[in-house]
Amino acid sequence: MHYVLTRVLAVFMAATPVLLLAQQQVAAARQPVATDVAASQALRTDAAAQLLPGQAQPLNSLAGLGADYRVGPNDLIDVEVYGVPDLKRTVRVNSSGMVSLALVGNMALAGLTAQQAEAAIAAKYAEKYLQDPQVSVFIKEFTTQRITIEGAVARPGIYPVTGQLTLLRALALAGGGGSYADLSEINLFRSVNQMPQQRLTFDLDKIRQGEEADPAIMADDVIVVKRSPARAALRDSLFSDVVNTLNPFSIFKN
Repeated sequence: MHYVLTRVLAVFMAATPVLLLAQQQVAAARQPVATDVAASQALRTDAAAQLLPGQAQPLNSLAGLGADYRVGPNDLIDVEVYGVPDLKRTVRVNSSGMVSLALVGNMALAGLTAQQAEAAIAAKYAEKYLQDPQVSVFIKEFTTQRITIEGAVARPGIYPVTGQLTLLRALALAGGGGSYADLSEINLFRSVNQMPQQRLTFDLDKIRQGEEADPAIMADDVIVVKRSPARAALRDSLFSDVVNTLNPFSIFKN
């Protein structure tokens, strides 16, 4: 009997450290994960913000998003629920400001900040499906930024833009240069950090030939393609010659 009790006591003492370790792991797993979600969000934002000091934010740059940025139509967002990978979605906000999420269906997110969207989605999941869900909303793309392209282009106007944009791509949006465009002198007007407006000049032919870099276009840039005086004068001269040739009364002038 004494031998049996001794063996049971030895087994219990050997198992105690294992039981304590398991309890610690369970307790750690039950800790709130809001800080983990916030840290993940911050890491992704920091990685997207790797720009040179003083450099303006490119269109769709996450570094240009402040905490007060509000979700708008056509924004592309990541939605994650910690510990439930099946609920992860990458969704685009439709023109009505709605997104479609797993289980809860359509939700209105337009006009909310990322933090408000997280709270709204968490509340929706908590109604029927999850207990104290930890939700992360990360804005991958936003289209509330616009640029202006005017002058000698096929389709001048104001363009909403998704994704990174360069001067060549911007002009392609406007249908390229017009018949009398001077592509050797394209003016780009830019305001950075409320400083006086800057004017930058680019030669599109040199960019196409690889002699100059294709510059990044920033939010609220204004691109002006000049009209070539020489080409316009040639056009006017040729038109005048044709009219005079076809006009039977032109021989009586002077």
